[in-house]
Amino acid sequence: MIQGVSGLLLTLAGIKNGSPESTEHVDIWGPPNLDLLVNAMKNFVPHATMVKAHIIPRSDNVMVHGNGAALASSLHAEELQAEGKFKAVSISAILLTPTDLLDGSHFSSNDTSIVYICNLHDIRGEFDPRKAKACGLKKGRKLGQLQNGISVKSDLLDIEVHPDDVIGPPIPGPIVLIVDCPTEPHAQELLSAQALNAYYSDSQSNSPETTKVVNCIIHLSPATVVSSPVYERWMRKFDSAQHIMARTTREHETTPILESSARIATRLHYLCPQLFPAPSLLSVQNDGVAAPNFKVQVEGSISKVCGISAENLLKFTLRPPRRLGLDRSSVQNQMTSSVFIKELLSEIPEIADAAKNMSTFWHKPKEDEAELFTRQDSEVMTGDPSLAGHAAPRCMKNVQRDDLEIVFLGTGSSIPSKYRNVSSIYFNLFSKGGLLLDCGEGTLAQLKRRYGINGADSAVRNLKCIWISHIHADHHAGLARILALRRDLLKGVPHEPMLVIGPEQVGEFLKDYKKLEDLDMLFLDCRSTTVAKWDDMEADSMNDESRDHTVLTSLSEDSSLLRCSKRMKPSTPVDDIKLLKRFKKVLSEAGLVRFISFPVVHCPEAFGIILESAERMNCGTVVPGWKVVYSGDTRPCSEVIEASLGATILIHEATFEDGLLEEAITRNHSTIKEAIEVGRSAGAYRIILTHFSQRYPKVPALDEVSIQRTCIAFDLMSVNLADLPVLPKLLPYLKLLFRTRELI
Repeated sequence: MIQGVSGLLLTLAGIKNGSPESTEHVDIWGPPNLDLLVNAMKNFVPHATMVKAHIIPRSDNVMVHGNGAALASSLHAEELQAEGKFKAVSISAILLTPTDLLDGSHFSSNDTSIVYICNLHDIRGEFDPRKAKACGLKKGRKLGQLQNGISVKSDLLDIEVHPDDVIGPPIPGPIVLIVDCPTEPHAQELLSAQALNAYYSDSQSNSPETTKVVNCIIHLSPATVVSSPVYERWMRKFDSAQHIMARTTREHETTPILESSARIATRLHYLCPQLFPAPSLLSVQNDGVAAPNFKVQVEGSISKVCGISAENLLKFTLRPPRRLGLDRSSVQNQMTSSVFIKELLSEIPEIADAAKNMSTFWHKPKEDEAELFTRQDSEVMTGDPSLAGHAAPRCMKNVQRDDLEIVFLGTGSSIPSKYRNVSSIYFNLFSKGGLLLDCGEGTLAQLKRRYGINGADSAVRNLKCIWISHIHADHHAGLARILALRRDLLKGVPHEPMLVIGPEQVGEFLKDYKKLEDLDMLFLDCRSTTVAKWDDMEADSMNDESRDHTVLTSLSEDSSLLRCSKRMKPSTPVDDIKLLKRFKKVLSEAGLVRFISFPVVHCPEAFGIILESAERMNCGTVVPGWKVVYSGDTRPCSEVIEASLGATILIHEATFEDGLLEEAITRNHSTIKEAIEVGRSAGAYRIILTHFSQRYPKVPALDEVSIQRTCIAFDLMSVNLADLPVLPKLLPYLKLLFRTRELI
């Protein structure tokens, strides 16, 4: 529930342009250890002093099991001007911290949960002109004074007129509770919380005049807790509240948040299902139907407590009073895949033939495939690496579809948009596990859209490592969520901590964040996975062998082996060498022989990466492994070209269109043309462009030469190694698909 905070703060920092002179700040209230979260975010949120953390104070009673909180802690009472409709909202909170779990273990400070009470101020009653006339009042200044709460003398009668004489009773401000109750012991604390007594409709101590009517309760508690007898008993204390279950499990998590993104995904899948599998959350099954009801069972019968399962963009209107209640007008559940396809065929009729043509690319004759490899020999003999990209590399010979699949979970830059999520690439090595290269905000959600909930869990469970290119949040803000899920999935199962590789600042963030919750991970600096550091590790291994051999030699022997051992003393810290040795074993299990970080030109401590797989045997012949290079964020530079020499795939950032070269230089990014030229210079077989500015949801303009080896990445695009020969043929069809001006 805290992962969105960093994205919000980064957006606000961007709005303020990161001005250090700004005196404005963001106030954040939360439970104990909120300061640890804010402190961790200071590693990457610019000018993090704009954040002011307020810890909700504990009450002594709140810490005692069964007694609950005697008083809600007041958080906020700020005057809000909202077009004169209401003046203020107050928010208070109750901390729930049980002392013991049901199994006898103890809670830590991280196990404190919160109930928030949000109360809009009352609206003044309506002025009744008939009563004013009966009281002998004329039109004028006195009517205004009465509306401002001031008593006045009647104009026609010898009486004093009070505001209550002419103004109706105030309309009570709506009340919303937001309840986070993660365990049954928390539910017991909730039931015992005295600070909530004033809100219970069944409380004997309350009169109808003093009872505060709760209009809506948003339940963040898991379904197992919501259905517990204690929690049910607490829910029955509210007669008229609308219950919204935000975490109850639904049989089909199908509704897309944004119609436009669902439309793009559907269109891409229709055109080329081989590269764009149907997202797991795309099909909608409850069109035009209200969200399913949630009913609390009480002793075999259905109680009067009834709620609904929350949906994306569901609203509960609080003001004006006449519109109080649920509002599903923004819920995206009216469009299905079939509707999107019908719309597409009407808009671009020729897309049907295009989809049929594309399907033939996956059924090419064997002789066409053989021609690719014979053509390679003649082109390589020219000595021009830029020509080699047209020939299929030897690693493609009889390649199997369970070797490598690259899934682009996010292909946009800076911030998530309705068209592209931010940077994240999943390397699916199938039975050998998987890797994550960068892990921007929303990475886990994208995994679920690609593989479904169970498939995403499996992918996270089987990750071999996570590599982060640099400290910018669009490349790592989803990291903690992935690590926490893996920790939970592997709880009670023998396993090794996840190895996270990244620049030093990412390590500092994780170090600070681990004070908030254990992420079950180890960190290795990118600089420890450069060529030089891998050499140091090998040298250390040779030193170990030398020391073993020295035990068998005479101490007086002037051994050249000992002299060699002294020369090869590595410069890499001992702990990093130990991690590298362990990591080498992990890489071997994943079928990889090279995992090399190299510096690039972007921000301090920014890196690209080289991945190479092991050789394999094919009909008695040794076939070299594939080589994939990912640039991270960078200007075109010799380091990327050198790393990409002979690469099977170069994944290169292409943030800006060619007309924005000056901006690309200023921001240390690449234009599309520059990225393609890097791949051509290195002789990469295929160039896949990604990390586009969010202003480019469509296909950029490419010349005929560039098309011969280039592909444009879209979110959830899944590129199998066996599909590489087909990739350049995709571009003309993508241009057809996105030829219309508007996508939404």
